[in-house]
Amino acid sequence: TAVSGWGMVAVGIIATVAATIASAQHSVLGSITVWMLAALLAPAVMLWAIVRKARRAHVPLLSGPGRKFVLSFSPPMFVGALLTIVLYRAGLWQAIPGMWLLLYGTAVVTGGAFSVRIVPVMGICFMLAGMMALFTPVSWNDWIMGVAFGGLHIAFGVPIALRHGG
Repeated sequence: TAVSGWGMVAVGIIATVAATIASAQHSVLGSITVWMLAALLAPAVMLWAIVRKARRAHVPLLSGPGRKFVLSFSPPMFVGALLTIVLYRAGLWQAIPGMWLLLYGTAVVTGGAFSVRIVPVMGICFMLAGMMALFTPVSWNDWIMGVAFGGLHIAFGVPIALRHGG
């Protein structure tokens, strides 16, 4: 797999830190701002890790499977960015964490269709966390996202790193 397990672990650590900082914010805007910063940092770290893994393996980054992953993963991420703005402007900020988790899970499932079996399973776990975030008290959202974006990336990243070359 081109997915970097150690990159996923790094993303999980970023999310765990973000959850801790976001939960200490005194406003929804503060919490969302923390998560948005993490959402900018995490893909940069992951991209760096994927490029590094591809170079070590002497595999072109955008080969057939890599290109398919990007083309499958990107649309749900783009939709999530647009819906974040729409939901926030409409005052429906409570739905943003659940929407983020559901669409990220969707992106991982669709992108992971071209990867090892464990990747789409991780996506399904994110979708389940998104469903929880939509139907539990809003005060739980930072922690649900921390457990999902932090814990799932770490829990799935370690086996991917150990079994699939980093």
